[in-house]
Amino acid sequence: MRLRTLLLWGTFLAVHVLVAWQGWVFPSQPMGDVVIVYQPWSQAALSGGPVVGITESWVYPQPALLPMLLTQVLAWPLTGVVGAVDAYLIGWAVLVTALDAVAFGLLVGRTGSARRRSAGWFWTGALALFGPIAMYRIDAVTVPLAVVGGLWLVRRPGAAAIVLTFAAWIKIWPGALVFAAVAASKNRMRILLTAAATTAAIIVVLFLLGADQHLFGFLTEQTGRGLQIEAVAATPFMWMAHFGAASVDYSFDILTFQIGAPGVEFIAWMLTPLMVLALAVVIGIGAVKAMRGASFPRLFPPLALAAVLVLIVTNKVGSPQFQTWLIVPVIMWIIFDRTRSGVPAGIVLGLATLTCLVYPLTYDGLLRTQLLPVLLLTVRNVLVVVLLVLAVRALVRVPVRPISHRS
Repeated sequence: MRLRTLLLWGTFLAVHVLVAWQGWVFPSQPMGDVVIVYQPWSQAALSGGPVVGITESWVYPQPALLPMLLTQVLAWPLTGVVGAVDAYLIGWAVLVTALDAVAFGLLVGRTGSARRRSAGWFWTGALALFGPIAMYRIDAVTVPLAVVGGLWLVRRPGAAAIVLTFAAWIKIWPGALVFAAVAASKNRMRILLTAAATTAAIIVVLFLLGADQHLFGFLTEQTGRGLQIEAVAATPFMWMAHFGAASVDYSFDILTFQIGAPGVEFIAWMLTPLMVLALAVVIGIGAVKAMRGASFPRLFPPLALAAVLVLIVTNKVGSPQFQTWLIVPVIMWIIFDRTRSGVPAGIVLGLATLTCLVYPLTYDGLLRTQLLPVLLLTVRNVLVVVLLVLAVRALVRVPVRPISHRS
């Protein structure tokens, strides 16, 4: 292994140790989801209690329970030493680190090329700047899966479709990468049919497990929720709350903080159809570019980034871990088109820094709508919109091959 690659590997693993430790010492319980919801859900399933997604509706697709159950296995040897809660936290950190290491190994290998090392350094830097939110959420399981799927799209499109589709059945966002791949790749039919077959296989298994009544509960459970305080669309309302014209309310049903203000229900309702429309437009642009001869390495990165950004910008949920989704399309951009990846990579690193400053470092102040955290959140959300505009502009500017006509 070359010294430069060895240094990269060492830094990548050291950052995981740092981020895992930050979860224990940073304010606002950045590991809260792992021990407050993931551990009880998985423990109930193992002990004969309710099985989320099977016997009752759930906010996540059913396969999201698998890493939570696997963490119970990893935590079991430590339970008698450090206690069930700490053992589960350690098990989760080990699981995420292992998954990241597998994807990182595929990315940089033993003697990675310059562009693959650049992508590896970007991922390492993003993890360090995001902090514990990049590890202690279910999204941390989907990021390495999406990296693997993205790297396989060119040479192993069928396997890529399986991995990305399975990742989407853990947390929906990798589905945007599937749509982008179908639009941009010459192997679109293979990707589409494989994704459909994978989805069908998962549904059959879930039916056999008894999930028929709650199969799509992860969709219906989200329909009635309000506008979360960190969502892009909530930014004006957070300033209203700062000046006393709106409120920050806690939802015990969804376990999150939402905006309370006149008209906010309509905004929250409007965002879902807006998301569908915006995603269709972005994917449509990509499909037209592909049909006109745009190359996959030039087309897929901005298309994938724009599609993922649509899911963030038009979302009524603004959870900080959503920003970690951006790691994957930027890695793909560095791999496929390194010379044009600098600006989006730099902006995502800036978003990582701002996200960590908002949550968990100043989150208590944000709940009290203090000036500094509201300002930090505003800058972060504006920067997300700017990145979406830049991604769409890059997508529109992707060159196409001129169509020759016979005279």
